[in-house]
Amino acid sequence: MSAATTLFEQLCTDLAQSIASGVLRPGTRLPSLRETSKTRRLSITTVKRAYQLLETQGLVEGRPKSGYFVRMRRNEPPEVCLAPRPAAPEGGDGDVSGIVLSTLKAITLREAARFGSPYPDPTLFPWRRIHQRMGEVARRYSVWDPLDDIPPGRPDLIREIARRHLHNGLDADPREIIVTVGATEAINLCLQAVAKAGDAIAVESPCYFGMLQAIERLGLRAIEIPASCSEGMDLEALEAVLAREPVAACLSMPNFQNPLGFVMPEARKKAFVELARRHQVPIIENGVYNELYYGDAPPTTLKCHDSEGLVLFCGSFSKSLAAGVRVGWVMPGRWREQVEKLKFLNTASTSGISQMALAKYLVSDGWDYLLRGVRRTLEQRRDIMRGMVQRFFPAGTHCSMPQGGYLLWVEMPDAIDGLELHRQALLQGIAIAPGRVFGISERYRNCLRLNYSYETKAEMEAAFRRLADLVAAAMPGPCLPPPLSLPAAAAAQ
Repeated sequence: MSAATTLFEQLCTDLAQSIASGVLRPGTRLPSLRETSKTRRLSITTVKRAYQLLETQGLVEGRPKSGYFVRMRRNEPPEVCLAPRPAAPEGGDGDVSGIVLSTLKAITLREAARFGSPYPDPTLFPWRRIHQRMGEVARRYSVWDPLDDIPPGRPDLIREIARRHLHNGLDADPREIIVTVGATEAINLCLQAVAKAGDAIAVESPCYFGMLQAIERLGLRAIEIPASCSEGMDLEALEAVLAREPVAACLSMPNFQNPLGFVMPEARKKAFVELARRHQVPIIENGVYNELYYGDAPPTTLKCHDSEGLVLFCGSFSKSLAAGVRVGWVMPGRWREQVEKLKFLNTASTSGISQMALAKYLVSDGWDYLLRGVRRTLEQRRDIMRGMVQRFFPAGTHCSMPQGGYLLWVEMPDAIDGLELHRQALLQGIAIAPGRVFGISERYRNCLRLNYSYETKAEMEAAFRRLADLVAAAMPGPCLPPPLSLPAAAAAQ
């Protein structure tokens, strides 16, 4: 076999594999003979022979004066999903990151039931209008100077964030606000500002897995403080910990907490801030769901009760306006200078086009009107999801009653292993968030978190029934249907 033949066969094999994997999709134009000759360092004759063989094999077709194209095959779907359906969570039982990653991979499949998603249904929000605003900003500036976007952020967006806080009952100082790449970056910056490797961070238990991962990644140590669906973090338990050992900060989500969904009562919020003041411990407050309240008025924040700059408030537009834009902010109190410096060192800036587009939307496009509709929809979908849990899950199942957000916490009978349920559900294209990822122990092994923001269409209801069948199959002995409504005491668990 000659060298030319070997090179020709290798090129043919490479292109065939790209077509089979979906990298080169039906209708895609192959690079020209001259382009491939240059990039592969082959003669044009060798490239042409490879293209002709692919055409003979029915993989491509030559079009006069146009080139070679991947052939469209009969009955082939127009979209090819490059991500395979995960057969099981990656990593062992203790590998929280692997469990989360396998869940998110499953969610990327369009046919998957997204009960495990941490994000709200994107169809609830005005992505098209945000995109139009971005286009307007891009057309306005022929040249964009990156130095205009350095921290703290665009003044027009900072002004709107401050106005929004004022609308919700907090007299925010615009000079304190720093724009970030979503709330995740805001929380990471706050942790870096107030703690060093090896320090302890007090968190609610159960706790959003993203917070636990941030603590672990920075070399910090999480101390779990029990939380309830009615009162939030157990302040008595927290005070006992503060008296026993040094704690660098408390990390808390007092409103519509992920995953329990509680709202900390007003008196408890005041007591929490006062406790932090006595011990001079900073509180990093995560307020990403604050706009998604179901009542007549927004909940207050811990920041409202802070007079000494001990509360570092983190917010974001990703859960209430535009998930894909990734714009958040932080009000770091007495740590403002450190956080601004860390922001510059970490990511330099947040997209200026996104900042200006959001500012334009907030000024002119009726966010309050949109939010009123979103809140009504989410409350209705909460009731639908709770009803399905009560109807189809085994007796002894309890679920939360969130007053905002879009996440439901479900506690199943002790015999059910949520992680094994997660594995079995993935095999059927159903993504759930097992309780195991919301703690650093096995305490929540029989729990799961469900996202109820998506419209309950026939296929979603069918997926929920399949999930309920998996739960029933995990129960020992015969599984009797649960009552149609839970006692008030059980619903609060």
